Amino acid sequence: MHYDIAVVGGGAGGLEVAARLGRALGPRRGREKVVLIDRSVFHIWKPTLHEIAAGTLDVHQEGLSYPVLSRRNHFSFVLGEMAALDPAEKTLTLAEMRDPAGREIAPVRHLSFGSLVLAIGSGSNLFSTPGAEKAYVLERTEDAERFHQVLLAAFTRASFSAARALSIAIVGAGATGVELSAELLEAHAEFQTGFAANERFRLDVTVVEAAPRILGGLPDRIADQARVALDRKGVRILTDAKVLRVHEGGLETSLGEVKADLVVWAAGVKAAASNAMLGLETTKSCQIVVDAQLKTSAPDIYALGDCAACPWKDGRLIPARAQAAHQQASYLAKVLLARLRQRRIDEPFVYKDFGSLVSLGEGKGVGALMGGLGGPNFLVEGLVAKWMYMSLHLNHHRAILGTTRTALLALARLLQQRVSGRLKLH
Repeated sequence: MHYDIAVVGGGAGGLEVAARLGRALGPRRGREKVVLIDRSVFHIWKPTLHEIAAGTLDVHQEGLSYPVLSRRNHFSFVLGEMAALDPAEKTLTLAEMRDPAGREIAPVRHLSFGSLVLAIGSGSNLFSTPGAEKAYVLERTEDAERFHQVLLAAFTRASFSAARALSIAIVGAGATGVELSAELLEAHAEFQTGFAANERFRLDVTVVEAAPRILGGLPDRIADQARVALDRKGVRILTDAKVLRVHEGGLETSLGEVKADLVVWAAGVKAAASNAMLGLETTKSCQIVVDAQLKTSAPDIYALGDCAACPWKDGRLIPARAQAAHQQASYLAKVLLARLRQRRIDEPFVYKDFGSLVSLGEGKGVGALMGGLGGPNFLVEGLVAKWMYMSLHLNHHRAILGTTRTALLALARLLQQRVSGRLKLH
């Protein structure tokens, strides 16, 4: 198989590149020239994984089928996982696929390309912590679904236990850890709705952070607002607490023991070690080095999103955020479309930080900093910030579904919640 443009990774950035190119080229040329490769058959916006884990977002409603998206956006889709890359020959190898019983589903395949976009994301950074592999991570949809099943079983078990209590520890007080703590409490409240008084249980959530404060990448005022909101919800927050070991009963930290029935690891991200085997220049942390035009060290190969080490300002790299991947996708789609039309775009990629939004529960408890909107100290909170947070998700859907379909999808999900509630109980 040969394609003029191959995109590996169907996350926020990769999918948007393929969709924009496919629509621009049209039904026939798009499918002939552009291919998206991903190891899953459906797409989930990664910032929503904590909601899927808590059960407040149904993955079967939220998930979008890659084959359907490819048909509507006029690109080809190949199910598979990249096993090897030959930058000189411009070929990549897809690993064989097997079912749970070990039977082969698809053989090893080879694909050639004219240009390649790597949007392969990142994983969790366990910092070589003993026992950290016992904790649950939220790297992929499968991780979130697995934790949700475990969580529902733990909720039910706690309802009939003698202690009538369940404790959960979250390692890391970045956006994922903070948002997950709030969603768990939302899920707990909805789970107990209508239960008899003697079957209700207490949920204790502890967030453990090694840094001096939560939300280290955000301004102090936002972190302070978030901490106050979590305190009011009953979340226990431990800062300056380094996790020394994860064990069956919880965590051993520099501030002492933290008992927990379940442990979720949400501390830091790390690029895959396999990136160093692709024949491209990488950093010590295995991110793929790119220049101001998102080009890697090999001709006609680009990288974007969490897997890419892209220069920004003051010697810093562009942060691993969904908004960065979205902006990079828009830029690369224009560059690659111009190449297909025998034109060149020499302007560098310019990242604009539009700020950060943190969700602290349904319809409330959200703090936000909108950099570049009214100045660096422009803050929004409460319901307004929650609507803005939701708009980021809808804006991603609009980029791949269009305005009309996104509006219909949002309405359908709202009606579904009104009928069956937010919490998925199966």
